[in-house]
Amino acid sequence: MQERVERAGDVVLHTVGDGPALVVVHGGGVTIDSYRRLARRLSDRFAVHCYNRRGRADAPPRSEPYDVQQDVDDLRTVLEHTGATDVIGHSSGGFIALTAALQLPIVRLALYDAAVSVNGLFPAQWLESARAAARDGDVARAMAITGAGINTQSRASTLPLGVQIAMSRLLLRTPVGRTMGALLPMTLDESQAIARADGPPSRWAGVTAEVLLLRGADGPPYYEQLNDALAAALPHGHAAAVRGGHDGINRAPAQLIRTFAAFFGPTASR
Repeated sequence: MQERVERAGDVVLHTVGDGPALVVVHGGGVTIDSYRRLARRLSDRFAVHCYNRRGRADAPPRSEPYDVQQDVDDLRTVLEHTGATDVIGHSSGGFIALTAALQLPIVRLALYDAAVSVNGLFPAQWLESARAAARDGDVARAMAITGAGINTQSRASTLPLGVQIAMSRLLLRTPVGRTMGALLPMTLDESQAIARADGPPSRWAGVTAEVLLLRGADGPPYYEQLNDALAAALPHGHAAAVRGGHDGINRAPAQLIRTFAAFFGPTASR
């Protein structure tokens, strides 16, 4: 199915499919390229709108210092332009989408491994070391520290740091790794914003949207505790697990597509 490209204010929208509007807010360290398979596999049911967040690909620069409100305002522009009330958020995009749900008329919100910190459950101890390495221009070291800090379930996170740095140097030779490396300063800024927003789950009790809190069953284990805590605090929250890791949403397996289709479909409860 052919992609349609149009502008909504400063935002460049990439849309596939026809039907009810569904907006995807991507995670950190990537562009919408990582979500094209997801969009394509949902496009027989929905008009799927993806857009690059500021500082990436065809998006405008973002204001510095980073403030999540600018991302929320861009999502507001997209929702107003498309008429969408249904949103998918992944990783730091989940944090943005949940923050937006406190302000915007989002009706249904599906979050996959949303990087939302409650009660100190989202790991942040690694952040200062990674930011120091990035400031020194040592991208491989910063990536290694970040990867080990976030992917606590990975065997690679237990390897000596020198080995992890060598692995990061190899990753930086690939197209995906180069993108991650180039976007790393923004990823670290977003991670700091997430850590600073830590608090009790009751902080999110004002979200009136129906919220599906998904986690990849093979991903970082802390998402289970985070999602359970959020589901208990949200008026219409529900936590569930699907097969796959943190990048499971990018792989868009059939189980996940069925889950999204059921949640956002016309027969789903509102």
